[in-house]
Amino acid sequence: MCVRLSRLRYLTQSRRLSGILGCLWLAAAPALAGDNTRVATLDWTLAETLVALSEPPEAVAQVEDYHSWVGEPRLPSDVSDIGLRSQPNVELLAHLAPVNILISPMFSRLAPRLERIGAVDIKKLYTPQVDTWSQILLLTRELGAAYSRQDEAEALIAATEARFETLRQALPEEMPPLLVVQFMDERHVRVFGEHGLFQAVLDRLGLENAWRGETNAWGFSLVGLEALLHLEVRLVVVEPYPVGIEEKLATSALWRHQPSVRDGSMITLPPVWSFGALPSAQRFAELLTSALAPSQD
Repeated sequence: MCVRLSRLRYLTQSRRLSGILGCLWLAAAPALAGDNTRVATLDWTLAETLVALSEPPEAVAQVEDYHSWVGEPRLPSDVSDIGLRSQPNVELLAHLAPVNILISPMFSRLAPRLERIGAVDIKKLYTPQVDTWSQILLLTRELGAAYSRQDEAEALIAATEARFETLRQALPEEMPPLLVVQFMDERHVRVFGEHGLFQAVLDRLGLENAWRGETNAWGFSLVGLEALLHLEVRLVVVEPYPVGIEEKLATSALWRHQPSVRDGSMITLPPVWSFGALPSAQRFAELLTSALAPSQD
């Protein structure tokens, strides 16, 4: 038994050493000429923006979850999945050998490990002291400049703002205040307000956000369903629902007592990345306008 355990330890250590040596060798290998656009990212906001700039990343964390939470734009089918956003597969990353690895401040603790593989660039977004929309435009231009897509960045900005104006004009003149929420569990929701993407979109569409409470750096508050019971607003629920929550809500007296649920005016939207940039902003605007003014294009 002791011999077997020793043998197992030896094999485990050998494999671990081989993986480490492989990572170090690949990290030290010189980049091929013209490969400065090989990019990996742990952050979905950066991923969606790169796709919109016609510069899709080679690798993205949690690809399936990206499509569940972000929805559009879709990632190309050949994008590699590099594991969890908070715990990426560094051996696979080393094998892919990206020149640049883009992350957000949320994942900055991973930078020392990732820097052994490629140059790490931390892109900031959603800083409460700075206007959200201005930050989104700055991020778009920074990524455009970094990957020689300046023209595409300016075109994306112009097209998004022009589309917002078209959508704003398509909305009815009189609209009730909206309350945008996303379920965390059967009794708690995120309510979106100041500092967030959804607020920035509502502002540009000329719509009123009913939520006046404080929000965090990401632009939402976590509240219990009871906080919504007496609000005379039109609810906008952004999917996805956690597993099993829709079934529980169908029999929840607390939920069915909410005015917008009771009178059938509640809107349910497909998934939109609430922490996104221009692609998610336009997706939210399109879906919301379609729900509020279904006869309009």
